[in-house]
Amino acid sequence: MTFYDIIQKHDPQQVLAEIEAMTPADVQRALAAEQLDNRDFMALLSPVAEDFLEEMAQKAHAITLRRFGRTILLYAPIYLSNECHNGCLYCGFSVHNKVPRRTLTLDEIERDARILHAQGFRHILLLTGEAPGLIGNDFIAAAAQRIRPLFSSIGIEVYPMETDGYRAMVEAGIDALTIYQETYDPELYAHLHPSGRKRDYRFRLETPERGGAAGLRRIGLGFLLGLGNFRSEAFFAGLHGRYLAHQFWRTLLTVSFPRLRPAEGGFQPPNPVSDRQFVQLMCAMRLLLHDAGLVLSTRESAELRDNLLPLGITQMSAGSCTAPGGYAEQNSATEQFAIDDDRTPAEIAEVLRSRGYDPVWKDWDSAFLNREAG
Repeated sequence: MTFYDIIQKHDPQQVLAEIEAMTPADVQRALAAEQLDNRDFMALLSPVAEDFLEEMAQKAHAITLRRFGRTILLYAPIYLSNECHNGCLYCGFSVHNKVPRRTLTLDEIERDARILHAQGFRHILLLTGEAPGLIGNDFIAAAAQRIRPLFSSIGIEVYPMETDGYRAMVEAGIDALTIYQETYDPELYAHLHPSGRKRDYRFRLETPERGGAAGLRRIGLGFLLGLGNFRSEAFFAGLHGRYLAHQFWRTLLTVSFPRLRPAEGGFQPPNPVSDRQFVQLMCAMRLLLHDAGLVLSTRESAELRDNLLPLGITQMSAGSCTAPGGYAEQNSATEQFAIDDDRTPAEIAEVLRSRGYDPVWKDWDSAFLNREAG
């Protein structure tokens, strides 16, 4: 059995109807629970729960302090290529967008990596479009091996692979995987992905399980806020996260909250998520998944990111560029989406310190796995 078999038992429209039918009494019951069941989680995602945001925020803050203290891990992305064979309607890299395409050489990848290393980063995320025929496993592994001496943790956010592919990534020094389902609603998924390998809903949904089976140390999931209704989408993301935490209990789980941003193609989100709803979602996820890292990217504004700090965030990107080669060269290629928080890593670190948080550049080293060390 995989998570696909579990999600088949739930109809997205029925889930949404149950969430919207929740009452204030249901929310109060959920807030009193030490561990949430599915109904509790639905209650915290419901429209009536917006009247309890202060209580939710206080409890989310307390749980985060107990589990993580006042630390925020900083990381940065490196886009290796914007080549893509998928026709995703919302993405700047879509094959249907007539934009300049670029794939970095290993020398160019190392150049960007050294810039980020000099800024203090020791956790890095490698990203590509989805064009495995052009940018395949061997290229990604070679990129990781090239920059491995600079970073203590290298993650990937690329096309879904088979389990053997992820084992090869582990051998190359990659220890983390991020994969967004985009939307958990299969009908909406089919509409938004009309062409390309990404059209395979089930293969993408089961990707985190293949990564876990391959031994990746950290697995991140999420959905794109603005595609489907955030309440039902969040329910399925929470269900997914809890399943993965149970199946791969030695693997660290993270959940990201990527809200759609302007991109080439001019796609308009059919279900925009307000800041208040964003806060509700984040607090509900923390109350469900006490030990998961919650990740906030530079898609959000500086003001909102600063204000969300106490509500459960444990990881933040900083100084991000979403175009290949963008750290060394400006306007080098089309970006995947426009960022909002354009502060430098040093500026973000200073803001964290001023608010009583400890910016962490490194919280892991592969030497921890070397039993002969010491």
